Amino acid sequence: MIKPKITIIDYGVGNLHSLKKAFEHFGAEYKISEEAETILNSDAVVLPGVGAFEAGMRGLESRGLTGAVRDFAKSGKPMLGICLGAQILLSRGYEFGIFEGLDIIKGEVTKLPEIKDAKIPHIGWNKIYANVGDNWKGTVLNDIEENATVYFVHSYIFQPKDKSDILALSNYGGFEFCSAVRKGNIYGCQFHPEKSGENGLRIIENFINLV
Repeated sequence: MIKPKITIIDYGVGNLHSLKKAFEHFGAEYKISEEAETILNSDAVVLPGVGAFEAGMRGLESRGLTGAVRDFAKSGKPMLGICLGAQILLSRGYEFGIFEGLDIIKGEVTKLPEIKDAKIPHIGWNKIYANVGDNWKGTVLNDIEENATVYFVHSYIFQPKDKSDILALSNYGGFEFCSAVRKGNIYGCQFHPEKSGENGLRIIENFINLV
């Protein structure tokens, strides 16, 4: 059996160690690359990232990767954005200014509101749950239990324009926000699957199995 070729995009803003270990756990064949040709020839792509929206876009643009990422998104093959990597999939972000994103998923990235008795950034374990009437069958969240806990580190949230793109929701201090998105073959997680224990490993495995 030929293993799928998975590329983890290195654009200068990702802590890749935990992500590498997660893919190695399943014996997946992966490359870490900042080459457009490698990305386009992959069977699946992961766009990780930590930090500010503008720095993420600058990292892609300086390496000439924005076109390759957009083209891969149109290919129908699985793509997973994680944290900042998920945020820059959207149209624009408002962190330290207004910056254009990849516009693969229509929507905006805005700061978490001030929440009484809740600190920003939102750091730690929190639950994810589905929209009413939705289910996660056949997605990266397949077989993840409702209200499963995953690990977050963020101050900004993505707000997809089309509410049908919302895959999962979470609640922080009484404020409900979108914690995972899906548009066709494109997935984005605000949380870090690679730091989310057994639930996170299952999400990574589900992503591999989408190929």
